[in-house]
Amino acid sequence: MAACFLCPCPHPSSASASASPLDLKEEGGAICITIAIPTHRRRTRIRCNLSVPSKTNAITKTEPHPVCTSVKAFAPATVANLGPGFDFLGCAVDGLGDTVSLTVDPHVHPGEISISDISGTGNNTTRLSKNPLWNCAGIAALEVMKMLGIRSVGLSLSLQKGLPLGSGLGSSAASAAAAAVAVNEIFGNKLGVQELVLASLKSEEKVSGYHADNVAPAIMGGFVLIRNYEPLDLIQLTFPAEKELFFVLVTPEFEAPTKKMRAALPSEIGMPHHVWNCSQAGALVASVLQGDLPALGKALSSDKIVEPRRAPLIPGMEGVKRAALDAGAFGCTISGAGPTAVAVIDDERKGMEIGERMVEAFLKEGNLKACANARDKIGLSLIAQAAELPTLPWSGSDINQVGTVTEVIEVVKQAKEAH
Repeated sequence: MAACFLCPCPHPSSASASASPLDLKEEGGAICITIAIPTHRRRTRIRCNLSVPSKTNAITKTEPHPVCTSVKAFAPATVANLGPGFDFLGCAVDGLGDTVSLTVDPHVHPGEISISDISGTGNNTTRLSKNPLWNCAGIAALEVMKMLGIRSVGLSLSLQKGLPLGSGLGSSAASAAAAAVAVNEIFGNKLGVQELVLASLKSEEKVSGYHADNVAPAIMGGFVLIRNYEPLDLIQLTFPAEKELFFVLVTPEFEAPTKKMRAALPSEIGMPHHVWNCSQAGALVASVLQGDLPALGKALSSDKIVEPRRAPLIPGMEGVKRAALDAGAFGCTISGAGPTAVAVIDDERKGMEIGERMVEAFLKEGNLKACANARDKIGLSLIAQAAELPTLPWSGSDINQVGTVTEVIEVVKQAKEAH
């Protein structure tokens, strides 16, 4: 069954050392939309490289010891691309996401991860492997352990899926990001945002390609621009706190695997379309920073390279976009690889009306069932909760302090309090 959610735009804040540990509950999810139809008029063409090889990760010189026995981390859903920003623009949305619980386990071989449980609803629980080498959360967790040089401790991981697979909401990225931040937290937050994104990218690389437009906003919160991949260069875009921006998120009963949707993209593009998309991406970034929602929506809806190839693969998508715009949305596009459709608006009630029209259009134009719902929450990004740490045989000292919360938790805490 398709679902519609109304999610406000995040306002990332600076960290606060006084923030307390949080324990967020999993919430079910769904999300976005888009389209555009290009034409090639010139012979000048640009070759597209859709995957960038990742770097070899550094390993810390001294192996850190656990500072707590267990950690729970939550990572939000994300809207990638935002229309013309293929592989370099993304935004986190509130209320939807995956949760990873991590525990120091003496029964797990040192330096390894054991996935003890995968829970969730719908198509999420039976299709995911418990082999950490073939699981998004497991791959990212192992990569963080590799970066930290963990060789004497084994960890048990439990994954709670709040995002449907193949939905365009960054399901794999949420699992990877939550696992990465959980491992980092349990060993005392030795890694920064850059390293956590790189670790999560290892997971994305195996699943759908080397792109950070989901994992970066999942870890950092808010709007994120990936300026470069080699070396990784991330820029957080601050949307004005006094402005309101809601994402209307509609997910049909249809799965669009990322690899399949990326395979549909052209290997070359014409110069006119390259220039057009660059100008629209620039306009989108400017509108985010200025809080100009009509301009943001216009740019969001203007992709001439990716949407024209993907929209026909999602039943009813073109009709859903028309319905959103006719209902008053500032803009509409495909979220990530789809099939979720995302529209933008500045009013919650209007957003719910737009969502209903989009749900109706999926049923009428694509013969896909749908239902509607609304969400109104502020907090974004990752949150982790540390449990008490008793004296451990490898610690060399009595450590029984509750582990400090991650920096991302503090950002989320402040964002909630500010609103």
